[in-house]
Amino acid sequence: MKLAALQSDFHAWLTRGSASAADRLGAGPGLVVYQNNYRSQLVSALREALPLTLTWIGEEAFVGAAAGYIDRSPPSAWTLDAYAPGFAQALAEHFPGDPEVAELAWIETALAEAFVAADAEPLTPENLARVDWEQAQLQLPPSFRMRTVRTNAEAIWTALSSGASAPQARMLDALTGLIVWRRGFTCFLKAIDDIEAAAFDQIHANPSFSALCENLVGTLGEGRGLQASSAFLATLLQFGLLTSIEAPRADASPEGGSPTPQR
Repeated sequence: MKLAALQSDFHAWLTRGSASAADRLGAGPGLVVYQNNYRSQLVSALREALPLTLTWIGEEAFVGAAAGYIDRSPPSAWTLDAYAPGFAQALAEHFPGDPEVAELAWIETALAEAFVAADAEPLTPENLARVDWEQAQLQLPPSFRMRTVRTNAEAIWTALSSGASAPQARMLDALTGLIVWRRGFTCFLKAIDDIEAAAFDQIHANPSFSALCENLVGTLGEGRGLQASSAFLATLLQFGLLTSIEAPRADASPEGGSPTPQR
């Protein structure tokens, strides 16, 4: 058997338990050892990535969900760090009546992703002195993550992460946004209101500060919209969520040409 065929059969046996592949490999008890080791290592990796989710649902439920996920979705990336986020998504299907499980898992994986994301120094108010806001393009840090949640998963995560008794899961009165990011060596989790969530969505679609203001004015009216724009910019600065503004300075010469990042 050629090496490529051997590797293909071994992969088929490990990931799918293929009987035909096992026959070609010479079925025997040794193959089962390899398969059990493969699956147990993946379960261990998921345990390490999602310790609070494990605590919340218990060992038996966690391992059962992990086993199903491993059978359906073998790792495809070079690092197991990329494996847990897919499991967090799969938990929504495994626990359809308990949406807080998948949302809690998202918080854990988002924080882990933020920790290893590329570095970016936040701007300070002094960096904004001569920005041309008509052309300003807002840049969020590479560690930034956002999603909406339906449950009190944030309160559950906060309690579990501090070793306190977690509250009972409950549905929120309205969808709430959660954001995750890293500043220095510290990762943060913060709930946001619907106006802030819409503003972050707007930046993702179009980072223009002018477009953000127009969108908020169109939604809230001129007075409230401009006030919301200023408050949102202040929030970005306060929490270190603004890392770059791609725009020429207001006092730049006409020959200046291309935009200059303000860092």
